[in-house]
Amino acid sequence: MKSTKTYWNPLDIKNAGKWEDIEGSDGNLQQITIAEDLETGDYTRLTKIKAGYSTKAYGAKSHNYPEEIFVVSGRLYDEAFGMWLEVGCYASRPPQEVHGPFMADKEDVIILEISYPSQTNTKEVF
Repeated sequence: MKSTKTYWNPLDIKNAGKWEDIEGSDGNLQQITIAEDLETGDYTRLTKIKAGYSTKAYGAKSHNYPEEIFVVSGRLYDEAFGMWLEVGCYASRPPQEVHGPFMADKEDVIILEISYPSQTNTKEVF
């Protein structure tokens, strides 16, 4: 069962210390897990991409499980799709869908990500 925490604001400055840097990004990528199921591995997290930062060094990504994303703030470019993702953009990605690398525009970007490793597809991914 996914963890629960009633009515809290992960974007509030008092929760700034709960965000963790993503390895290799020099603080340009951060994440905060806001709910997770320790049995299934399913999770909900926010990812923050600093203004002007590109994830090109990480390359395009693909997962062997479905995920949903929603752009909470900012604007970023998805190279795999050749399009800008604006506030309010939503995607429901099937397993193996290639996405990224991403580049944040002139302000920080926050993405809500809901991932379902419990629905892992066994096909090989990169």
